[in-house]
Formats: sequence, structure tokens, C-alpha cells
Amino acid sequence: MTTFLYKLGCFAFRRRGLMTLLWVLAFVGVGFAASTAAPPPADTFSMPGTESQKAFDLLRDKFPAASAEGASARVVIRAPQGQKISGPEAKAKVDALVADLKKAPGVISATDPYQANALSKDDTTAYAVVTYKDAAPKLADEEHDGLDAALDKGRGSGLTVEAGGDAVKIEAAMGGGEQIGILISALVLLLTFGSLIAAGMPLLTALIGVGVGISAITALGSTLGLSTTTSTLAMMIGLAVGIDYALFIISRYRSEIAEGRERTEAAGRAVGTAGSAVVFAGLTVIIALAGLSVINIPMLTKMGLSAAGTVAIAVLLAVTLVPALLGWAPIRVLRRRDRKQYTGKPLSAREERKAAKLAARTKPNLGSRWAGYVLRHPVAVLLVGVVGLGAIAVPAASLELGLPGEGTMAPETTQRKAYDMLSESFGPGFNGPLMITVSGKDAKAAATTLAADLAQQNGVESVSPASPNQANDTAIINVVPKTGPTDAKTEDLVHELRGLASGEAAKTGATEILVTGQTAMFIDFSKTLDDAMLPYLALVVGLAFLLLILVFRSILVPLKAALGFLLSVSAALGAVVAIFQWGWLQSVFHVDQPGPIMSTMPIFMIGVVFGLAMDYEVFLVSRMREAYAHGATPGESVVTGFKYGGRVVSAAAIIMTSVFSGFILEDNVLVKMIGFALATAVLFDAFVVRMAIVPALFALLGKSAWWLPKWLDKLLPNVDVEGEKLNKHLSAAASHAPYQDREHEYVG
Repeated sequence: MTTFLYKLGCFAFRRRGLMTLLWVLAFVGVGFAASTAAPPPADTFSMPGTESQKAFDLLRDKFPAASAEGASARVVIRAPQGQKISGPEAKAKVDALVADLKKAPGVISATDPYQANALSKDDTTAYAVVTYKDAAPKLADEEHDGLDAALDKGRGSGLTVEAGGDAVKIEAAMGGGEQIGILISALVLLLTFGSLIAAGMPLLTALIGVGVGISAITALGSTLGLSTTTSTLAMMIGLAVGIDYALFIISRYRSEIAEGRERTEAAGRAVGTAGSAVVFAGLTVIIALAGLSVINIPMLTKMGLSAAGTVAIAVLLAVTLVPALLGWAPIRVLRRRDRKQYTGKPLSAREERKAAKLAARTKPNLGSRWAGYVLRHPVAVLLVGVVGLGAIAVPAASLELGLPGEGTMAPETTQRKAYDMLSESFGPGFNGPLMITVSGKDAKAAATTLAADLAQQNGVESVSPASPNQANDTAIINVVPKTGPTDAKTEDLVHELRGLASGEAAKTGATEILVTGQTAMFIDFSKTLDDAMLPYLALVVGLAFLLLILVFRSILVPLKAALGFLLSVSAALGAVVAIFQWGWLQSVFHVDQPGPIMSTMPIFMIGVVFGLAMDYEVFLVSRMREAYAHGATPGESVVTGFKYGGRVVSAAAIIMTSVFSGFILEDNVLVKMIGFALATAVLFDAFVVRMAIVPALFALLGKSAWWLPKWLDKLLPNVDVEGEKLNKHLSAAASHAPYQDREHEYVG
């Protein structure tokens, strides 16, 4: 593979015009396809195989009118202090509000709380349900503004009016965090390379890769059922790996130039060696993202596969467009002080003195010095790293998972205020009612008997009368728990009701009884993710382990890579639990209400961080493997790896940490949580695991770190990441016809 990538890098460098044109055509073509494609479908959510999904499918078939996809809002109204909501003065104001809601743009109905018996027992609060013609994603500003105007008018009359539901616009207050993250990334790249052009190349190629990937997802949206949210993960991981891969190849090119290689050969060697590491690092990321399919939730499967495709594009860009861009500016990617000695121009006396001083310096760089320190104190470094991360990971043992709802929104939002008002006046379970479907020949009679039994069940606040469909083969019962949607007692009640289903079916004559509703769906969703966690980890870590054995030709190197990843992820989860669940430092991070961690967080974090962690592992250790294969001792190979790879890995990690940290500045607690989790995970993995624990283990293991059974060594194909075959190939070619750089006179 190294020889093939070397030839590809040389070709892209020499034929930079052709290669750049091909990518421009691809970018424009995919963009045109996206602009002319049919609109993507609306967001849908399903969980095949769960009881909640089975009940929802039944309701869609048996109650088609009730399954309309129109958005809805629940408007909660409270009378002024000291008044009753049923009093004549308050009633007149509520009637006027309902009339305004009915006239609002896009509204097809608004219930009268007095006719619907939607008044609280204390006669202070009522609610009206507003239904729209279009689904929530299709509502325009006109519909949102109309609802807001009606609510403001009701407030102006003296009523307390708040609203929840998917028809209510969610204010996305942007804190500028993303822009800060990008600015920090650009600054880190500039400090790393000392060249504006070299700093801009990784950003440019990453943006092109994400642009092509997102445009392809949009173009295929209507055909493959990819909604607008499918590209969220693709954008995040695409930017991350796009910058990393270009950074690594450009850094290797500069190293080859510094060793005296001609420019075309330097580009070829950079793509042949660093490009091999990029290909295998990309494969580990693709495995992690495609592995989301094992969870069996279509939304996550589509997100994972779309992101995997974007990563594949990033790999292709790194090994083709990056050397082409280097061909356009082969000298300008170097530091300013290093350029003149490669242009053939004479140095001034001042520049000669400066160059002589630099050449006289024998002090190794920071990466080499750190590696030397770790080699001298491996046990101490290992203990501090492992014990430190282990201590931070302790809170992860208390991890509680849940899904976001209006009850977790910021207290100042209208959705949260409406949620709290309903809980206070109608009971905490009112915000999370359970829906029970009853199927049978006489569904109404069976459901009526079941409702009487459920009313006596512990934990049940109220049960609605049975509502059969026209054929009377399916009926619905609404059950309001005594506890809130996120309360553990509500989850216990769902399990108890499902446990009673078979016995109640025999008693009532029903053929099937199912428990569903938003609360039950959240419970099923969390259970699905919990059940998928171990298979997902086994698949991703197992396949990556096999791939890394192939790359490094070692058993222990991949093993420590996988174990180090699990340690850093556990520590990141511990930090998330301490802050967002326990409430530590909540004032610092502006966490208004600590609570359960979002159910998708662990798997989502594993998918993203595993890819970046394996990037850092491959980038750092491949240079060690290359030095070891060329005759260096185990200690020397570690120093070499850090001398050339430490700066690059540190820069890549700082960039990703700064980008993810930008999301911590957002007001949305879920976005804040994701940003914090990813930033801390990358920070722990790059600077504690890869930069401290990994070299300490290499120091302790010595040559045994590269041990591989002879029988396995014979079975495995040699992918030659270290470039040993490439060196032999070039030596043989040089002995027959010395290579001449046809572009040696070109000055970028």
C-alpha cells in the first residue's frame, strides 16, 4: 500500500492542476445535485422491535385520523392571583385567547378548555390544545409569529399564558462558541506550521470534504430517506478528521523537505508513509460509525453511515488533494525562515548568522524531551495517568440515562414554564401520560374492564374512559401516573403494567394489550441503547483491534490502544455525570437543572471519540513503528515518534478540544453537554493516554511491545505502514535510473 500511495502522491503533486480540477468538478457537481434534489423527508423516529413502536404502528393503522402529522401546541392559562379560571372575568379573557388562537396562521383547531373539561381541580389553571395543518419542521416564521402574538395578547389581558409542544419555536441562542473554536483552530495551525498557507490547507480541505459529504447526503435525501438531521454527525466528525488527516500529511511533507528530499519525492513519501496511517486511521473511524447500525435504530444507522461516507471522502482528499495543494505552494508551506535555503536564493549575512545559530542548537524539541522524561520515569507517569483518570471516572458508576424534554429546558423558556404549570396544577404525571392499546373483537368492553382494574393500580393517578375505533377492534386508554416522566417510579409503573398485560388480556378477552406513549417510548429507547452498548463496543473495539494488529504487527500495541480509549471515555463520562447529573460546578458551566444524562450521549461519544483516539494512536505510534523497523531501539523509537508526531498530535487535539469546547458556551443544556463530553474525552485521550500512558507502557514493555506470534506474522499481509518496502523500491529504482525531479526549478 505504501508504494501505491507514494506513486499516487507523486502523481497528484506533479498533476496538481488535473487533481484540483477533478475535486472542483466533484464539489460543483454534488452541489448542483443537492440544489436540484427533492426536499428531504421530515424527521422520523422509530425503534423496530419495541413494544412502543408496535403500539404506534397499530394506532397508525387503526386510528388514521388521529395519526395526522400536524404540529400541536398546548397553551397553559392561569388566572390572575386570587381569581378562579372559571370565573366570568377570567373566562371572557380565555375565550378571547382561544378565538385568537383559532385565527392564527396555519391553525386548524383549538380546543375550548371549558368544553373539554381541561380545568385544574383548584380552578386556577386551564389548557387548550392547538393543532396545525403542517408538521413541526414545515412551520414557517408566520405560524410561529402568529402563535407568539396570540400568547402575548393573552398575557396583556392579565392572564399568565405559556405554551409547550412541537409547534412552539425553540429559540436557538447562539453564543458564538463555534466561531471562537474555529479561530482557535486557525491560530493553533498557524503556530504549528508558522505559515499562513500551511495553516489554511487543513481548514480548506476539511471544508471541501464536509461540503461534498453534506451535499451528497442532501442529494440522496429523498431517495434514501435521509432527513436534515442526518448530516449533524457527518459535519462534526468530517471537520474533525479532515483537519487531522491534512495536518499529518503536511507535517510529514515538511519533515521530508527538511531531510533534503526533492519536492515531488517529499510529497510522495509523505503520502506513502503518513498517508498509510491516514488510511488505516480512517478505516477505524468508519468502523466505529458504521457500527452504529447494530443499535437497530434507523435514525442512528443513517447518521452513522452518512458520517462514515464523509470520513471516506476526507481520506480521499488527504491522499489526493493535499499533495496537489502542496504542488501549488511547495515552499510557502515551510516556515518563513526555512524557505530561502530551498529556493536557491543566497542568504543575507544576517540570515546566515541566524541559520548558523539554529544549526548549532542541539537541544531536542519539546516532544523529544517529554518522551525522554517518560522513559526515565515510566512507573510514576503510568500511575499518575491511570489513577488520575480512574478517579475522574468514579462518578460514571452512578450514570443515569434519560431523554430530553420540556422539563429539562432552561427555566426562562415558555416550554419549561408551561411544563411546570401543568405539573403544579394537574400533577407531575400529567406531562407524561401513558397510552394503552387494547385489541380484540369487542375492544371497548375489554378496555372498559381493563380501565377499572388499572384505576386501582398503585402509582396511577387517573384513567380515561375507553375510546374505540369505528370497527371496535382496537381501543385506547390514557393513564396518568402519579409521578413525572423522568421519575424512576414511572418507569417501574410501565414495567408493572406490561407485566399485567397477559393476565388482563385473558381476563378481559382482549387479544393484545400494549403500553406506549412518549414516556414509555423514552424508556424503550434507553433500554435499546443500554442493550446495544456492549455489542457495539465489542464490534467496534474488536474490529479496530484486528485492524491495528495488521498495521502495527503487534498484539500488545492494539490492546493498550483499546484499553486506553476505554479509560479516557470512562473519565469523560465521569466528568459529565459530576457536572450535569450531580450538579458540581453547575454555576461555572451554567447548568440550570442537573438531571439524567441524555441516552444517546455514551454511544454518540464513543463513536466520535473512538475515531479521534485511533487517529492519534496511529499517527503517533506509526512513526515509532517506522523507526523501530529501521533499526532503532524501543526507547529511541519512542523518542523519534514524539519528535516528529508529538507536535502534530498535540495540535490536532487542541484544535478538536477548542472546537468542541465552543459548544459549551451555548444556552441549550444538551448542546452544552455534548460539547463538554467530547472536549474532555479528546483532552484526556490525547494528552493523558496517548502522550503519557502509551510511552510509559512502551518503556516498560521494551521489545515485547512489538511481539507477534510467528504463525500470525506469516498469516497477516504486510501493509508496510513504516515504508520499508517503499525504501527498497526506491533504492532499486535509483540504482537503475536515478530519480530526477522534473519540477525542481519551480518555486512556490
